[in-house]
Amino acid sequence: MENLLGLLRIRVIRGINLAVRDVISSDPYVIVRMGKQKVKTRVIKKNINPEWNEELTLSVADSSIPIKIQVYDKDTFSLDDKMGDAEFDIGPFIEAVKMRIKNVPGNTIITKINPSRQNCLAEESNIAWENGKVIQHMILRLRNVERGEVEIQLEWIDIPGAKGL
Repeated sequence: MENLLGLLRIRVIRGINLAVRDVISSDPYVIVRMGKQKVKTRVIKKNINPEWNEELTLSVADSSIPIKIQVYDKDTFSLDDKMGDAEFDIGPFIEAVKMRIKNVPGNTIITKINPSRQNCLAEESNIAWENGKVIQHMILRLRNVERGEVEIQLEWIDIPGAKGL
């Protein structure tokens, strides 16, 4: 607990135009990893545009460790098929949280991150102050696959007794 900075809530919102891995569709799910931690969404049957709207939580001890997202197609009688992966850095998000912004209007944009060759962003990602919290929305373009994107949202949770930011 003494090395814990806080919790990162990752809302896996949806998949967009994911790859087909079964005959005409896929049964996708998402695995999110940070260091040795691993969390996953439920499987959505026969859908290349799945809506998970699922909240996954990771404990953060080192904000320099990148977060990896992998999308798989659930198969019953064989190994699950890979449907792409993405990776992102939470550094800019953590810096925005550290600002400890208070008393600013809702939906105030703190920082914008542009897509580049160094990140998996499909479009500009805003870190904003929403409902009293720092939130980052991002659409990640999946790598190592012919197509597909995953939309996620980050939210920071302070923990009493943790080292904190």
